Amino acid sequence: MSDQATTDPIPKATLSHAERLDRLPFTSMHAKLLVGSGIGWAMDAMDVGLISFVIVQLKHSWNISNGTAGWIASAGFIGMTLGASIGGLLADKIGRRQIFALTLLVYGLATGASAFSVSVGMLIALRVLVGLGLGAELPVASTLVSEFSPARIRGRIIVILEAFWAVGWTLAALIGYFVVPVGEYGWRWALAIGAFPVVYALVIRHGLPESVRFLDRKGRHKEAEAIVDKFEASAGLKPTDSPVAMVASQQDGSADGADVVAESTLESVVEVNIPEPTARTSALWAPAIRWRALVIGLIWFCVNFSYYGAFTWLPSLLVADGMTITTSLKYTLFITLAQLPGYAVAAITIEKWGRRGTLGVFLLGSALAAVLFSQAHIPAAIIAAGCAMSFFNLGAWGALYATTPELFPTHLRGAGAGWAAGFGRVASIIAPLLVPVLLPHGTTLLFIIFGAGFLIAAVLSLALPELKGQTLEEAAS
Repeated sequence: MSDQATTDPIPKATLSHAERLDRLPFTSMHAKLLVGSGIGWAMDAMDVGLISFVIVQLKHSWNISNGTAGWIASAGFIGMTLGASIGGLLADKIGRRQIFALTLLVYGLATGASAFSVSVGMLIALRVLVGLGLGAELPVASTLVSEFSPARIRGRIIVILEAFWAVGWTLAALIGYFVVPVGEYGWRWALAIGAFPVVYALVIRHGLPESVRFLDRKGRHKEAEAIVDKFEASAGLKPTDSPVAMVASQQDGSADGADVVAESTLESVVEVNIPEPTARTSALWAPAIRWRALVIGLIWFCVNFSYYGAFTWLPSLLVADGMTITTSLKYTLFITLAQLPGYAVAAITIEKWGRRGTLGVFLLGSALAAVLFSQAHIPAAIIAAGCAMSFFNLGAWGALYATTPELFPTHLRGAGAGWAAGFGRVASIIAPLLVPVLLPHGTTLLFIIFGAGFLIAAVLSLALPELKGQTLEEAAS
């Protein structure tokens, strides 16, 4: 990802930390943050994806009904609904990196424990805990990366972050295909593999930086300055103190004779040090941002409903249509592989067509693909329509994650992203429970309903503001 730093005649000492970050090119520090967060994101996807393959085996090993299987699938999303809101609020209070690491630890431990479940009730309870960690992590990770990304390519970076979801879901499909069918305890080994995030949580805690915008809001300007210095050094720029760091240094007696800061600089310092508003979900309904909060929440609801309704049950639905378990797992693996090209195309178009255009086009493509899948009855048509649905839907997810953090100011960014994700998770609870109810009427009806969900989300996306190329401060104003 190549990009040139913008030239600015204003001396760097008059720029805020956020402005200094926004004018940088994509550097090795950005790559480290992106990959470090992306690996955590991939492990999230692996865990969410695994349950769809585990359910296929459990229906035979434990002789459970479709209704019970639906509750196992929905249990994780119940936890994710709670986790998304709680995690976003905590991220605005404690920090993005801290919550990111904690959530990895929570869902990794719970996933490992799930492998030892001896009853449906125990498995459902542990899946709720898994979801609690997963739901809190996803909006926090996208917020952290978004706040470091240069404005010119922020959308592209977030789509690439979201592309790690496809990596994780592909790993889940591979585990589902090679591990789950090996025997009666194959599903236990699959869940045991999902405990790896426990180890990676330590890497996140010590290897990734805290959000500079968060640190400035908390008055921790010297920490923010040190992080910005590292990012500038990685771009080949000589670090120079921002005014807010210079004043903070003078106030704690560590400055060595710095002279008077210009009046305009002091004004910018005062602005940075405004007492921080309370990060409460209720603040999202202030007149200035409530329309954005409502629209993005409804889009998340529709996309979650259709995506998780379709993909959580996909292996089981293929079995219900007459395939063997092994064949259904193989087809699901092929369909999953189409996710990566979807992200790649969205990463290109999001800085060309914009957020709204990319989101709308990929959601329309998802709707059409779902309808085509509803009419597919031969292997070639099933794979082709399934790959199209996977391609367009995951590209839409990338655009959605890129758009959401941009809609909210810094002190509410975690809470806003958490609200949207949490409201969306309500739909991801409903959809897996609805599938067994509608399944007796055939898969055609199911996928027409899922297509309608994507179509509604596409129409709603037209109500969003276009924020391409704007700084986070401009986008949230």
